[in-house]
Amino acid sequence: MSAHPSPTPSSVKAAIVTGASRGIGRAIARRLASDGLKVVVNYARDATKAQEVVAAIHAEGGEALAAQADVSQADDVQKLFTAALDAFGTIDAVVHSAGVMSLAAISPANVDTFDRMIQTNLRGAFLVMGQAAEHLQAGGRIVALSSSVIAKSFPQYGPYIAAKAGVEGLVRVLANELRGRGITVNAVAPGPVATELFMKGKSDEQIAQLSKLAPLERLGEPEDIARVVSFLVSEDGGWINGQVVRANGGFA
Repeated sequence: MSAHPSPTPSSVKAAIVTGASRGIGRAIARRLASDGLKVVVNYARDATKAQEVVAAIHAEGGEALAAQADVSQADDVQKLFTAALDAFGTIDAVVHSAGVMSLAAISPANVDTFDRMIQTNLRGAFLVMGQAAEHLQAGGRIVALSSSVIAKSFPQYGPYIAAKAGVEGLVRVLANELRGRGITVNAVAPGPVATELFMKGKSDEQIAQLSKLAPLERLGEPEDIARVVSFLVSEDGGWINGQVVRANGGFA
């Protein structure tokens, strides 16, 4: 177990983290495990990477299991929640980190890219958050990953921004729909984060330029985002609800 004290309330015992085999999701899964939660490490395709996350959690004294599910498929998402309940007997927190990003101009020629962004990033959020609403215990936590690029409106980001803006809308509505159950629903919107997905296809010059956009003049690290999620899942984050936390170093 890591040295930092667990901030989680005793009622929050088990969490599902989607898209947890790499990048930000991986960091979130490991952080929540070090906070004392049992963690379901969801992955879409890379079972080896997911098992590496589970092994790392076990090595640090935590408890975790890997569970495959395509978040855009309703049956897969239902099976994911069933697997969590079968393993741990409870679901107290759900962090929806799974997503894809492709750049494409707003053009009829790119409708396939748009459909893919909506299918995975928005439909996936709807399905995961919907299952969370059905299965979470009173006092539970739901956190969905959005993106601070929404505020920038960069060319080529239309499909991605449309999907992530939809996620933020779902978060606000679900917070109201869960009134009376003590469940918080929030989004975390990272700025540029140094992940494999972010680095892919970018030159050193492009990465250097992007790292200077935030006043703190560096890229975020996955652990920066995991710390924010840890806070929202913890007892200390219990009065934050229906909000979008822009964890971006001042990027936007």
